[in-house]
Amino acid sequence: MREHVIDRILPGSIAQELELAPGDVLLSVNGHEIEDVFDYHYYTNEEYLIVVIRKSDGEEWELEIEKEYQEDLGIEFTNGLMDDYKSCCNRCIFCFIDQMPPGMRDTLYFKDDDSRLSFLQGNYVTLTNMKEQDLERIIAYKLGPINISVHTTNPKLRCQMLNNRFAGEALQKIDRLYEAQIPMNGQIVLCKGVNDGRELKQSIIDLIKYIPVMESVSVVPVGLSSFREGLYTLEPFTREDAEQVLALIHHFQDVCMETYGIHFVHASDEWYLLAEQELPKEDNYDGYIQLENGVGMLRLLRTEFAQALKEASDARIEQNSQKLGTTDTKEVFPQTDITIATGLLAAPTIQELVSEFMEIFPEKKIDVVPIINHFFGEQITVSGLLTGQDIVEQLKGRQLGSKLLLPCNLLRSGEEVFLDDMTLAQVGNALQVKIVIVKSSGQDLVSCLLSD
Repeated sequence: MREHVIDRILPGSIAQELELAPGDVLLSVNGHEIEDVFDYHYYTNEEYLIVVIRKSDGEEWELEIEKEYQEDLGIEFTNGLMDDYKSCCNRCIFCFIDQMPPGMRDTLYFKDDDSRLSFLQGNYVTLTNMKEQDLERIIAYKLGPINISVHTTNPKLRCQMLNNRFAGEALQKIDRLYEAQIPMNGQIVLCKGVNDGRELKQSIIDLIKYIPVMESVSVVPVGLSSFREGLYTLEPFTREDAEQVLALIHHFQDVCMETYGIHFVHASDEWYLLAEQELPKEDNYDGYIQLENGVGMLRLLRTEFAQALKEASDARIEQNSQKLGTTDTKEVFPQTDITIATGLLAAPTIQELVSEFMEIFPEKKIDVVPIINHFFGEQITVSGLLTGQDIVEQLKGRQLGSKLLLPCNLLRSGEEVFLDDMTLAQVGNALQVKIVIVKSSGQDLVSCLLSD
């Protein structure tokens, strides 16, 4: 029998009223053994429950519980998934984990391919290690959306790209999910000379057939680090390549918009920057459904920033009018120096936004510094893969002003640690500057620029 150790009881919850405590063990709900978090939530949604708990002293309690439908019991477990994480059984030719340098923390080398994390955290899964039981539970529990790393709809090519002889067969699970009306999102990691060109065109055509159950498909370029010795030879995309990819995607966006009322297939921001093309308008992103995949992040940042900047400007004008009888903002606050460090990819956009900001708030002197990724290689340009040591190395000796702004995606989730295990405090001490972490919104960027 599976046993799940309770880690925390939420204050004011049903579990607290029943005098459950950390260290107690959940054994069953309504006679069902609980496999994982999905079983737990499915079986505890009912209005009447019989829950079996083993207390820390070994005594077993059988608790009868009457509650509202879907009301939570208020229990958190030591393992949030309530089961072991499923590791990836593929050896993808583009896998970034295989391109990691040695000597980093163990968790960075773990390859997950767990469909449960798709629902809980938005991870993309290949479906290759999804068993029939897993598929049936997704359908029975009506879980969704599930995010699927498709990469290609060509079964033979998919086997080659994932280095898994079952990878092509796994595509049939998309049909099962479609028939069961389980919402899906797709992802294609594009590799030059492998699944681009005609292969990409055919994959998009094939995936369009799943609309509206499949709600979107993103196309992102492969990330290539400097640690690819012994791996499949892949080349970076050029500007001309990016232009061709965007032309194809824009064609199918027009087709899908006319037929289904959605754009469906989306290019990540990197393609537009590489092709030196304007980002699409906000309406083209279908509600930013693929935001976590880098689709529309810069457009959303621009939109939020513009709104927040207008509000701040209006407030400043009103404030100055009341205090000085003028709308001139130049003499209200002393000059302030601020440094922003970010990845090469976002730096031009951040610089444009900062220039707009300084036109309205000229007392603010802001320097945007693009950080080159020496740790993983200069072809890696996203800010989320920057390390503390690269930031320190490239900012050391500069006049950083009153504070240094860094994007939140540089840090491990919920912690103040960079990918190379340097802490925020260590970077701050090395640079002798106050560090402010900026959340991934335009409003927060404006707020951080305005604050002391």
